[in-house]
Amino acid sequence: MKKATRPDRAALESIVAKLEDPAADLVRKDSQFAKLGLKEEDYQTPEAVVELLLQRPALLQRPVVVKGDKAIIGRPKDRVRQLLS
Repeated sequence: MKKATRPDRAALESIVAKLEDPAADLVRKDSQFAKLGLKEEDYQTPEAVVELLLQRPALLQRPVVVKGDKAIIGRPKDRVRQLLS
């Protein structure tokens, strides 16, 4: 199995542009987010989200599924089935 590579700026910008959800949804707001002292309101714009995910790739919500000109966060799993069908 090939190890996934971290998305670079171009990949993140492409995902954000195709994303059906708000760009802020790409950021995991978990215990690590809180531990870093980050605030949700600071990461609402596509540009802020891309910058944060370049600095902290572990905060990228997964899975992200891209098909053509659409991208979704693959939770719940039914969303993936809908996109791929």
